[in-house]
Amino acid sequence: MATKERPFHLVVFGASGFTGQFVTEEVARGQVDPKGSSRLTWAVAGRSQEKLQGVLARAALKLGRPALSSEVGTIICDITNPASLDEMAKQAAVVLNCVGPYRFYGEPVVKACIENGTSCIDISGEPQFLELMYWKYHEKAAEKGVYIIGSSGFDSIPADLGVIYTSNKINGILTAVESFLTIHSGPEGLCIHDGTWKSAIYGFGDQSNLKKLRTQSNLKPVPIVGPKLKRRWPISYCRELSSYSIPFLGADVSVVKRTQRYLHENLEQSPVQYAAYVTVGGITSVIKLMFAGLFFLFFVRFGIGRQLLIKFPWLFSFGYFSKQGPTHKQMDASSFTMTFFGQGYSQSSDIDKNRPNIRICTQVKGPEAGYVATPIAMVQTALTLLNDASELPKPGGVFTPGAAFSKTKLIDRLNQRGIEFSVISTSEV
Repeated sequence: MATKERPFHLVVFGASGFTGQFVTEEVARGQVDPKGSSRLTWAVAGRSQEKLQGVLARAALKLGRPALSSEVGTIICDITNPASLDEMAKQAAVVLNCVGPYRFYGEPVVKACIENGTSCIDISGEPQFLELMYWKYHEKAAEKGVYIIGSSGFDSIPADLGVIYTSNKINGILTAVESFLTIHSGPEGLCIHDGTWKSAIYGFGDQSNLKKLRTQSNLKPVPIVGPKLKRRWPISYCRELSSYSIPFLGADVSVVKRTQRYLHENLEQSPVQYAAYVTVGGITSVIKLMFAGLFFLFFVRFGIGRQLLIKFPWLFSFGYFSKQGPTHKQMDASSFTMTFFGQGYSQSSDIDKNRPNIRICTQVKGPEAGYVATPIAMVQTALTLLNDASELPKPGGVFTPGAAFSKTKLIDRLNQRGIEFSVISTSEV
């Protein structure tokens, strides 16, 4: 997609930010261009030339590529300067937007990319931003023939593509899936950068506007195929995984539902019901998380409470979030497993007559979720846009990952980079 008019296949915007530096490293690992004949042409973008060069220098040292800085372009632009965003977009086939929280900083990038005929990928886990971008820009993006793909990191590639993978692997018709996320950490524990914490605070503090947006959309309900999936209690025990679980409060459910709506309405596929949970271990962990959750839900309701949550993330999250983010040792020792338990029917004639008669268990496994798996997912999403253009929905638009990439080789690419999809078991009831 990079042409004479567009010198770069990819531009990493926000490359000097906490997550952006890891995305920069992932791109720098030596991907090839869509024709496979030469290296990818790419650039980093941000407000400070000095910081951008610093990120490239650290990546060069880590990867043993001393010439990296001279191989990669740099673009100076600022989220508050629309003209600079236009100049960045004009130089790229795809912009990888790492600047969040997206509810504050995402829309100007989306707008600049669409106006300049550039595709854009983000790693937002913010349903309000993601859904608003669809309603405001889907038709404009389609007119320009570009793709705006949100939630292309840990939120929500494993969940969204995991449900599609499960549907493809079941020997019948998948009607419902429950996913259980398990985070594995080393002796130094788990830590997440406070950028994710801030996004959660703003999201929970603005739930009323998300509900208003969904009400105004006036969408018809997606049909429920088979028995309705029952929601578990806020704290429940998963005997298959021998662990307590709580609902997963990220963007996964929102994203998967949007994908299933698209697949049903546009590709006439049977829609899949979905619920997402996260395992929390034993009863001690449950009690700790209950207190953290109560503190969070109380403080997030008030302006001064939100300020305190933002100022002291480590304190109010019981050490799970910090302004410094995880250390390299913590990241190296961490990984995730997302387990999917699906049910369905061996043939369409059995639907609505009997209980589901086929079950399947699949898994998606990967390295540390936030700053290893997320860059991998984001970069492979970008490469899929570049490589599998003929398999993308036409003519373009604002899509979830599953809606955009259900017919592409994205899952194969993720498997090759360490985010592994597999079938654990299938059975007939």
